[in-house]
Amino acid sequence: MIIKEATFVVSNSDYRLCPTDGKPEFAFIGRSNVGKSSLINMLTGNKKLAKTSGTPGKTQLINHFEINKDWYLVDLPGYGFAKASKQARVKWEIFISEYLVNRESLMNVFVLIDSRLEPQQIDLEFMNWCGQKQIPFCIVFTKIDKISSSVLGKNLAKYKKEMLKSWDEIPPVYTSSSESAFGKEKILNYIDLINTSLKEVNK
Repeated sequence: MIIKEATFVVSNSDYRLCPTDGKPEFAFIGRSNVGKSSLINMLTGNKKLAKTSGTPGKTQLINHFEINKDWYLVDLPGYGFAKASKQARVKWEIFISEYLVNRESLMNVFVLIDSRLEPQQIDLEFMNWCGQKQIPFCIVFTKIDKISSSVLGKNLAKYKKEMLKSWDEIPPVYTSSSESAFGKEKILNYIDLINTSLKEVNK
């Protein structure tokens, strides 16, 4: 898939106020400072689409971007550490979970994980929660250009080992670099595959 057009549509904190045209949605989420905005900008080929910042917690609302007038890329606030009050973080958690559980047009969630780190409890807990709620997701390991291939392999193996303690099968896994655009084609092809299947079903 080639993204020819990416347009910001709306930001809000209530899933009921999200677009109502029924186009499929693909959400991106991860711990604060995981490189989510950079990944979104890399995928869309627009360096200014999602706001990037060295400060964790920059995204504070559900942001919808219309892609090729065909589907929505949804930028969700990060979970975990952010320079915000506890009250604000609790508010984010509520509207994020309401969106993920109730949004019928949500086709898949891309859970972003920093490839430089060994398994983090907060990531594992979030993925287990998605599993319990039967929310389809895949994993995207970010910033692979920051580490050697051997360290990457070890960290991925550790995540797989941890997840297999509670999962029969691991969700799809992708590796990415916003610097080199590695992983772009595979991630977009995965979205395209889901969209194509939907169109076949709805014929």
